[in-house]
Amino acid sequence: MDRITDPLPPKIAAELSELRAALDQDIPAKILDSNLLIATWNLRAFGDLTQKWEAGPNDTPKRDIHAVRCIAEIVSRFDVIALQEVRAKLKALRHMLKVLGPNWGLILTDVTKGDPGNGERLVFLFDTRKVQLSGLACEIVVPQEHLARVSADALDRQFARTPYAVSFCSAGKTFILVTLHVIYGEKAEERVPELKAIAEWLAEWANNINAWDHRLIALGDFNIDRRGDKLYDTFTSTGLHVPEDLNRVSRSIFTDPEKSDLNKFYDQIAWFTRDEEKSGLSMKYVRGGNFDFTKVALKSRGLTKPQLSWRISDHYPLWAEFSVRD
Repeated sequence: MDRITDPLPPKIAAELSELRAALDQDIPAKILDSNLLIATWNLRAFGDLTQKWEAGPNDTPKRDIHAVRCIAEIVSRFDVIALQEVRAKLKALRHMLKVLGPNWGLILTDVTKGDPGNGERLVFLFDTRKVQLSGLACEIVVPQEHLARVSADALDRQFARTPYAVSFCSAGKTFILVTLHVIYGEKAEERVPELKAIAEWLAEWANNINAWDHRLIALGDFNIDRRGDKLYDTFTSTGLHVPEDLNRVSRSIFTDPEKSDLNKFYDQIAWFTRDEEKSGLSMKYVRGGNFDFTKVALKSRGLTKPQLSWRISDHYPLWAEFSVRD
C-alpha cells in the first residue's frame, strides 16, 4: 500500500513540478505582514481515498494519492481556505494534512445528518505562520424575525447545511469568514428565499460585529447560476460586494469558454463595502481570480473533465488577495 509521504515516483514528481510552476504564475506569493490570500473551493465528494499513487479502473473511489498531492499543492498557496463537500470520512483530508505539515491548522463542523445534508462538513484550513484563530467559531442560526420571510420547507432544504463562521487574525487584522454550501434543489427559484434570508442576516451581523473591529467575508458555494440573474441579485441585495475581476472568471470546469455570460456562477467571495450607513471591510482588496488546474493536474493520464472532477474537483478554487498593511 502506497503512502502519501513516500518518495514521489519520477513521473509524478515531474508533474507536480509543472503544477507548482503554474501556481507560481497564477497565484500571488504569500508575504508575511503584507498580504492575505483567502480562498474557497468545493472539493467534489472529498472523503475517502484509494491509497495508491494511481487508482485502477476497478478502484473506488477514483481519488488517489497523486490527486491529493495535487490538491495539497493548490491549497498550500493560500493563507486560509474554506472547503465545501468534505464528507464524513476524513481519510483524504487527513492525508492532505500530512503533506501540508505541522504549520497548518484545521477547524471544521461535524457531519450534517439527513439526506439533504449529504453527509457533508464545512472546513477551514489555515497557515498558522500567517493566520491564527481569534476566538469565534459558530454555526449560524437565523433569528426568528427572519424566519417569517422564509417558508419552513425552504429553510429545511437550505439550512440542512448550516453556514459556519470562524474569526481569524493576520498581521493585527481581525476578520470573520462565513462559509456555506447552498443546496441546489430542483429549481433556481427554490434558492431565492434562503439567499435573501442569509444576505439580510449577514448585513445585520456585519454592523453588530464592527464594534470589535472584526470584518466579515462571505465565501463558499452559493449555487448562483450566473451574474445578474435573480439569485445573484438576491445575494447582493443587502450590499454584499463581489469585485469585478472575480465576476470575470469561471467557477466550474464545465463552463463553456465560448459563452460570454459565465454560467455555473456558483462560488463567491463577497463582503460589505463602507458607506454612510455601515462599516465595511478594513483590509484593502488587491486582486482575485481562479486557478485552472485542468491544464496541469494529472495531465499524463489523459482524463476527460468528468473523470478529472472525481479526482480533483468540478469546481475551480476561487481566491482573493488583500493587503494587511496600514
